Amino acid sequence: MLPTEEDPRLTAALAEDRVCTGVTTLRGRVFLSYPSADRPGVRVAEALPDGRRTPYPDAAWNQAGQPPDNAFVNVNGLRGGPDGRLWIIDAGAPGVGTWQVPGGARLIVVDPDGDRVDRVYHLDSAVHPTSFVDDVRFHDGTGYLTDAGAPGLIVLDLESGRARRVLDGHPSTVGTPLSADGRPLRDPQGGAVHIHADQLEVSPDGRWLYFQPASGGMSRIATRWLDDPSVSVDELARRVERWCDTPSTGGTAIDAAGTIYLSDVERRRVLALATDRTVRTLVADPRLVWVDAMWIDADSQLWLPAAQLHLTAGLNGGHAAVDYPVRIYRMPVDTGPSPLDHT
Repeated sequence: MLPTEEDPRLTAALAEDRVCTGVTTLRGRVFLSYPSADRPGVRVAEALPDGRRTPYPDAAWNQAGQPPDNAFVNVNGLRGGPDGRLWIIDAGAPGVGTWQVPGGARLIVVDPDGDRVDRVYHLDSAVHPTSFVDDVRFHDGTGYLTDAGAPGLIVLDLESGRARRVLDGHPSTVGTPLSADGRPLRDPQGGAVHIHADQLEVSPDGRWLYFQPASGGMSRIATRWLDDPSVSVDELARRVERWCDTPSTGGTAIDAAGTIYLSDVERRRVLALATDRTVRTLVADPRLVWVDAMWIDADSQLWLPAAQLHLTAGLNGGHAAVDYPVRIYRMPVDTGPSPLDHT
């Protein structure tokens, strides 16, 4: 049953005229990401205090039809890194289940001090033709990324830029047919929707990587096994542990205590998963329509983009039913962000 009462702890922070799946804050600035789920346009923007949205890092990077080296293909998310820079995930494909644009799958790093691209990590060596690079987390010079299109994880050495594919097709990365608001999702041809490895978080001490497909079922693996390229495929598979039977999920965040916040898109709520595996409802509200990638800022505010992603044409049988504006909410939480998310 969906919630019927609004929770007074939720504050509407931003209203967008496009589907917005990612929000992050850096030194008082707010950055947003827009996929190509509803219509073409700006992929990354800064939300200015006067209400304007300005393409970020500039208009050229947001110009459609440019070669991938010079522009975004399809930004699936973004986040502030522990180094104080903005890390932008380019899925490299127009949508889940579509073909990769050669050279399109990248991790793009922007220095907010100069509003310039510092580095581009190319992920071609670690993706498949139907890959959809989804999200990223960090620990000790390593980036971990999920692949929602071709199930698996990517391990990226941030110094050398070398990317390795791991747990390729492992059951922990494979999604089952997805549902939201109590109904199955359908692609434009009427087929069931599968979003494979999607959400991921690193424990604040860096010891564990938690990950799951969007349809739920969270697993974990010690980062030391992922970080060692000499570990065999079979040994990695044996090191995966089932962690929690989570519901269909739009996005997650983790706090400094190791509590993972995850959105339940079936029941319009956000759950809190503690380190002892107990689960409680943090907030339930009818306005939390497919909460996507969440963010905990330095003031212990949890940002929740109610993306309505399941109402876009690609996940709603070809019929767009998004109720604009798409709103981003925030609410206070008891614990601040993980040190791996902030400087």
